[in-house]
Amino acid sequence: MVIPRIKICGLRDIATAQAVARLGADAVGLVFYRPSPRYVEIEAAAAIARALPAFVSCVGLFVDCPEAEMAAILERVPLDLLQFHGDETPEQCRRWQRPYIKAVRVKPGLDLLEYAGRYADARGLLCDAYSPAAPGGTGERFDWGLLPAQLPLPLILSGGLDPDNVVAAVAQVRPWAVDVSSGVERARGSKDLERVARFIAAAKQTSFSG
Repeated sequence: MVIPRIKICGLRDIATAQAVARLGADAVGLVFYRPSPRYVEIEAAAAIARALPAFVSCVGLFVDCPEAEMAAILERVPLDLLQFHGDETPEQCRRWQRPYIKAVRVKPGLDLLEYAGRYADARGLLCDAYSPAAPGGTGERFDWGLLPAQLPLPLILSGGLDPDNVVAAVAQVRPWAVDVSSGVERARGSKDLERVARFIAAAKQTSFSG
């Protein structure tokens, strides 16, 4: 049986990151996209990454990040996985020679099988809601029926998830992992640990045959 992995994204301080880890998250996400209310400075991100316990992955989220800035972040922050959330080409994702996942904003007419094939060496495909307002973290949900029954990459489900709908989401989509940010916040950029605990408990009670 498969129990989906859980990533809590948009953390900005050590105390919250450690609390999220204790609650059972498999991964935490650090946002390096300056327009986001969840943006974290390099020094704070490095401190968070160093403070995480063993077996909790630290994921860096980037949106068309300039190469010089990307290089500076990777030099100072010990990230386990890169998450590309913009219009990065497969070559741009691969050039850093780090494990990565590619996010895609799902909308009608998008060929997800073709998209996944272009990023065949990614560790997973993160499917998020399309919004013209922002590249992610909007709290909007997309039509899960747009997802194909099988993808050639592990599917990470994001977009509009919260403690009340994650069980239904896993039952319908059967993802390798779920990723949440705004759905466990009290305000934009500020995590609510009670909601985090509820989300993790709900996600961990779900399972499906692999």
